[in-house]
Amino acid sequence: MATRGAVPSQLALSGAVVVVTGASGQLGAAYTEWLMKSGARVVGIDSQSARVGTNASSYLHAVADIRDRDQLEHVLAECESRWGTPTGLINNAAIDAPPRASGESVGPFETFPIAIFRDVLDVNVMGTVVPCQVFGGAMARAGRGAIVNVSSIYGLVAPDQRLYEYRRRSGESFFKPAAYAVSKSAILNLTRYLSTYWAERGVRVNTLTPAGVWNDQPPEFLDAYIPKVPLGRMATPSDFFGALEFLLTEKSAYVTGTNLIVDGGYTAW
Repeated sequence: MATRGAVPSQLALSGAVVVVTGASGQLGAAYTEWLMKSGARVVGIDSQSARVGTNASSYLHAVADIRDRDQLEHVLAECESRWGTPTGLINNAAIDAPPRASGESVGPFETFPIAIFRDVLDVNVMGTVVPCQVFGGAMARAGRGAIVNVSSIYGLVAPDQRLYEYRRRSGESFFKPAAYAVSKSAILNLTRYLSTYWAERGVRVNTLTPAGVWNDQPPEFLDAYIPKVPLGRMATPSDFFGALEFLLTEKSAYVTGTNLIVDGGYTAW
């Protein structure tokens, strides 16, 4: 008997058709390359051109605004004409303020520009809602699929502003903004909502919550961050591959509405 909500699988992801938003970013590009090596066909969506090899047999890159339903409907139509309805969706795209950021986007909460706050919420939240409507809706019509909405440890706990004290000691203004934390906490309940909404139609929806990923951050930041991680290091993109494989395939056929935390133990203490 076929398991409802599972994606086609011989060896895990072989035969899957997976949509990845933010496909040109650090994590999105890594996910895309790994998915293709695993036998999946990938639709990469980004506001920029592709960072990975464009093998037409397994990769379709679309430059599109993830908040624009019409643009995403066009991407869906192109995907369906090539490979059929997607079997998986990774909502990976987001706006963040990394440790090297400067300017108003990392200023004090009291004077944080509302326009920037709205923009972060628009990209991080609506940029997850609209792909779920378009691609998740298509999967629901097909009666199967798996969605992974990417949150953050800062959707679970408040940013530790002490990590950025080295910036303030040098006279700069740096505070990890509330907008990012608010947007990432919203992802958790969007996942819960959709997991119950689509359960009877065979679409599973889960959250992946990663911790900080090494990206040549300043030594001062690493010296403050790494002692907070029980496993003693920052993440690398490959640390999330196993979790994604689990959530996208029939290995998690009885898992929906949950949050898989991959943070090296950061939120455990």
